[in-house]
Amino acid sequence: MNWLNKLERKFGRFSITGLPKYIILLYVVGIMVQFAAPELYSQFTLNPYLILHGQVWRIFTFLLIAPSTNLFFMIFVLLFYYSIASSLEQVWGSFRFTMYYMIGVLGTISGAFLTYLILVLSGGEFNAMFVQMDTFYLNLSLFLAYAMMFPDMQVLFYMIIPMKVKWLAYLDAAYLFYTFFIATDFTVTGISIKVSIVVALLNFVLFFFSTKKMKAKGAMFGQKVRQRKRKAQFGEPAGHVEPKKNGARHECAVCHRTELDDPTLEFRYCSKCEGNYEYCQDHLFTHVHVKKDK
Repeated sequence: MNWLNKLERKFGRFSITGLPKYIILLYVVGIMVQFAAPELYSQFTLNPYLILHGQVWRIFTFLLIAPSTNLFFMIFVLLFYYSIASSLEQVWGSFRFTMYYMIGVLGTISGAFLTYLILVLSGGEFNAMFVQMDTFYLNLSLFLAYAMMFPDMQVLFYMIIPMKVKWLAYLDAAYLFYTFFIATDFTVTGISIKVSIVVALLNFVLFFFSTKKMKAKGAMFGQKVRQRKRKAQFGEPAGHVEPKKNGARHECAVCHRTELDDPTLEFRYCSKCEGNYEYCQDHLFTHVHVKKDK
């Protein structure tokens, strides 16, 4: 059992169900403030120097800083962010998604203060006072995680061009490489961006090696659904119950957790799915309904 499973056993009840919609809501509030009160919006950034000089609210308000200043573009970006974040929450479960985002946020805060400290020790407080970070690169790492789980999922690039997610992930990785090694220098702003990228990628790598089984579940889920459809189409003996893993009585069709993994889990069958598909409370209302091929 890896560290995520251990944490989920102890603290799973503290997960934030539906976190993606709250993330998007924060950005929407930030966009509204940006257009209504630009001077107030400028007080939201994560700046360690100003935080240490009394503006402690910045530790929280930087979560409202939107990825773009273009309102029309932001509508599509936020819809896309919500789509990928919701899909990750559906496959990972609420706890793992909450952990990913919160570790990324805490890593960004820690990276900002570490950068500030290093610059203060090396060049004085004047340069360090301009260190600023946000969640832009954390969101890009979320897309990498999504591409890891659903590499062959097709999306509309710029709402027009159909493209598999894995190719967009390559573009994402190329953009991060270009930004880190070419587009930024070793000014205070450049260093802040470099640290933001490193923190986001470390978070991604940490979860990549900790959720290998979840990756396989995401990739194989569609295949298992098709196999179950074929079984239902050809019929099975009356009273037949597909065996669950480790002899469990209940197993979620999305995350494959059982009552043996977490005794506090509750399971229900979905009345809208065509077939006997059982889900835990994290996925009962968020899964994609299974329909028989016509």
